[in-house]
Order: sequence, then structure tokens, then C-alpha cells
Amino acid sequence: MSDNPRQEYSEQEAAQVFDEEFMPHIDAMYNFAYRLTFDEDEAKDLVQETYLKAFRFINSFQQGTNAKAWLFRILKNSFINDFRKKSKQPAKVDYQEVETYYNSDDVDFKGTSDLRVDTVKDMLGDEISNALNSLAVDFRTVIILCDLEGFTYEEMAKILDIPIGTVRSRLHRARNLLKDKLRSYAQSMGYDN
Repeated sequence: MSDNPRQEYSEQEAAQVFDEEFMPHIDAMYNFAYRLTFDEDEAKDLVQETYLKAFRFINSFQQGTNAKAWLFRILKNSFINDFRKKSKQPAKVDYQEVETYYNSDDVDFKGTSDLRVDTVKDMLGDEISNALNSLAVDFRTVIILCDLEGFTYEEMAKILDIPIGTVRSRLHRARNLLKDKLRSYAQSMGYDN
């Protein structure tokens, strides 16, 4: 997971590093995972997978370095790997489950559920969330890491495993795309170009 030399932790030290360095970032990890997946269960699974890998490779983590950036990199890599696996598989639908649901008395055809978590949904306005969510993953990721999570360009380069120049150009392009998507909304709210 890291270019740093391995550090051998005792079981007790590993548990302490995990609790003190990794666990404080669990909410940020979930928010990042949710913004990548748009699905509550997938986000939870991704965070769980990230923390399992973090514990498994804890000897690769050097105490005193940026634990949050290290975790974000693990999560981002896990997301990309899962995305690649899923994109190569044909779509699977359980037609029996769909039929049972739509034939039940509980179905409400007027309201389809939005799987966003209420707390995440309320953090950004719907127009901004929709515009951000409509960006390609590479552009959405740099906006989330920089503008919502506050990572530096150097940290983003390490998380995304790309050069700093690519981070800057991708972020510039992502912000312009977001600005274009939000232009009419901003005008309707009384803002000029």
C-alpha cells in the first residue's frame, strides 16, 4: 500500500494505531464512499473493505503520516477495482424479487426511494449534489477530495496516484464542468456570471 519501509507493530500497538489514527476518519470515509457509489449499502461495504485492508496492511502505515490520505487511497483503489469487476460482469436482476415487490400491497408507485442518506443529502443542495453526481468519477473525485475534504494537491496526487500537474488540470476542468452545470441554477437564484 505504501512506498515506506514496513513498520512492525505488536498486536496491541496495531490496535492502538487503528483506533487512534484510522477510526476518527470513518465518517469522512463513508461520505467519500457514498459520493462515489450513490448507494448506502455499497458505501458501507466499501468502508468496511477499506478498514479491513487498512488493518491487514497496518505494518505499511507509518505513524505520524497522514492517516486520512492513506485511508482515502485504499478506498479509492478498492472502488476502482470493484467498479472494474462489476463493469465486466453482465447485469444481474432477480426477476422474482421484482415481481414480488410490484405485486405487493406495499408498493407506492408515486414515490420511489432516493437511497441517499439524509445527513449527506442535507450537506449540499439538490442542484449542487445532482451537478456533482453527474460528473465523471475522475472529476467528481478531485472535487470531493479538494473542495469537500480539504486535501492538498500533494495529498491528492498520492491518493489518486497521479502527478500533481494532472491533479491541477483535472481539478480545473472539473470545476469548469461543475460551473457550467450550475450556471442556470445560479442565475435563477439571482447570481450573475
